[in-house]
Amino acid sequence: MIWLTWRQHRKQAFFTLLGFAALAALMVPIGLSMRSSFADLGLAECVRQLNDPTVAAAVRDGCDAGFHRFNNRYGSLNLLAVLLITLPVLVGLFWGAPLVAREVEHGTHRFVWTQGVGRTRWALVKFGLVGGGAVVLAVGYGLGISWWVDPLTQAAQEGRLGLIVFDLQGVVPIGYTLFAVALGIFAGTVWKRMLPAMGITLAGFIGVRAAVEILARPHYQPARTQTLPIEGDGPPEISRGNWILTQGVRNPDGTMIAEDTRIQCPPGGKGPDGRVCGSELGIEPGAYNWQLYQPADRFWLFQGIETGIFVALALLLLYLAVRRIRRIA
Repeated sequence: MIWLTWRQHRKQAFFTLLGFAALAALMVPIGLSMRSSFADLGLAECVRQLNDPTVAAAVRDGCDAGFHRFNNRYGSLNLLAVLLITLPVLVGLFWGAPLVAREVEHGTHRFVWTQGVGRTRWALVKFGLVGGGAVVLAVGYGLGISWWVDPLTQAAQEGRLGLIVFDLQGVVPIGYTLFAVALGIFAGTVWKRMLPAMGITLAGFIGVRAAVEILARPHYQPARTQTLPIEGDGPPEISRGNWILTQGVRNPDGTMIAEDTRIQCPPGGKGPDGRVCGSELGIEPGAYNWQLYQPADRFWLFQGIETGIFVALALLLLYLAVRRIRRIA
């Protein structure tokens, strides 16, 4: 049975590995170039220094200029990162969805399941080998992209918890890939034709990923709040890497008077023209900048929680798929 499964899927494996090799050939030179520029600009030391609240303003200005230069040079690669998010669902579409649907659509399941190989054994061997291959691919993908995207995440204010970059690195690609493959397999047991199964896999993957990212991820742990004065010599300093969920300006009674913004007034609270800073917003004495955020040091905790969610969903879908296979005529 293992030999038969390999014979059936060796072309898929070959073309998948060929695609990953081509991707590596494109990404590795870019990654080496980014890391070289990051080191030449001294940004690794800047990352360490900017998390120290006592660092001199001149050092902050110099580091900000370095990050600005780096982002101007490589910021457009964030568009490439968006495309890389699609890799797990592609594995689900071309590995998971055809696994059962193609057999049933072509009628070959009648031959396979009447040759001394029971449906359950067939399903366990098929799902196990394809799932194991998907895990190996996902591990390589996660490690490679984590290495590639690291300079971009360090140069960004939101760090590794930011949208898109969180989904690319660490262990969550393993969970996403397993879920995509399991969803494709389950869809194939319900719709029994490849194209509908692939369409349902794509729609289901996007829907579940969006729901988890928007509704669940911000609440894996209770968010923290931080208040900052609106008066000072420079912009309010925020620790790099924190995931800011929401922010704004509040009056002393807690009323939000300006959302999704921060303000910084000169000492004394008046501008050069003598006007009270923020008067057009209705700021009262004692107003402050406020933000709700998830700390940067929760990255691996959030990675573990989200991976667990998608692995659990994958196991549930595979269990349901095995039960569905028993009922296929």
